[in-house]
Amino acid sequence: MRWQENLDRWIKTNTFHHSQFSDIKRLVDLKEKKELKISLAFPTLNEENTIGKEIQVMRDELQINYPLIDEIAVIDSGSTDNTLNIAQEVGAKVHLASNCLPRYGHIKGKGENLWKSLYLLEGDIILWLDADIKNIHPKFAYGILGPLLEFDEIFYVKGFYERPIKKGNKMRRSGGGRVTEILVRPLLSNFYPELSGFLQPLSGEYAGRREILERLPFRVGYGVEIGLLIDIYEQYGLFSLAQVDLDRRVHRNRSLEELGRMSFAILHTFFTRLQQQEIVSINKKIEDYFNLVKAKGEEIFLVRKKFTFIERKPMIEIKEYRKKRGLSL
Repeated sequence: MRWQENLDRWIKTNTFHHSQFSDIKRLVDLKEKKELKISLAFPTLNEENTIGKEIQVMRDELQINYPLIDEIAVIDSGSTDNTLNIAQEVGAKVHLASNCLPRYGHIKGKGENLWKSLYLLEGDIILWLDADIKNIHPKFAYGILGPLLEFDEIFYVKGFYERPIKKGNKMRRSGGGRVTEILVRPLLSNFYPELSGFLQPLSGEYAGRREILERLPFRVGYGVEIGLLIDIYEQYGLFSLAQVDLDRRVHRNRSLEELGRMSFAILHTFFTRLQQQEIVSINKKIEDYFNLVKAKGEEIFLVRKKFTFIERKPMIEIKEYRKKRGLSL
């Protein structure tokens, strides 16, 4: 099959290890030669335990020691803890998503923060890192940025890693990424087999070129990662994508209930894309309510949660963005 040949070749040519890009001075030289600006954004909601160290590590090594990253910002969903104060104290720009582009309203969700960061930040390359990384290291940035600086034909890069999971008081070396293995990988294998080479298609560490990102719709919630991956693949092809091995990532593991809600949003994104691309035809409206059965003692009851499945249109279509970027209206 042709897709298998493509995938085999892609794995060999477009899968990297972060150590290949550990010469940060060389990356800075490439950035300056190509006259690029790089922005790093952390989408946050109550991340006071980890955000300070993450910003400090990136700022010390990749802004002060080496001028690889031009700006570091937090795009916040309305934290009620000390996240914003800590971020400001260690030198990051702080933005409330609710204050950005107010004419379009605000929907709490990671995808909303990512979408609005395109308006708020100045970089030609935008790097997003999750704000709950406990073993933060500069490799999470330079490893992902490396392929974009080295290869002009690569537009979007995702990190992958071993994900330990906590069981009781013990930490197992692997076992994280449950939604990926149980839900996403089977779906990719069936409908987008060329994307099945991504080890962490849902990873929260990735970067892309503004000229590509501004032309993509953004799901406001959990479906944003898989939506971006599918859309870039469909528009620009497999070889515009790359992945980088970051070795290991330690972060907050989510409960099964949270993973259920995440899976529901991802499934909604999948079926929306499959319908839009006429890969499958579904006569029934895709449900907005997630049904969760709970038990309390001998009582069994149903909890229904309504999801807001809004998709933000490409930022390039937003009048305020075009004006800010000096584009024709």
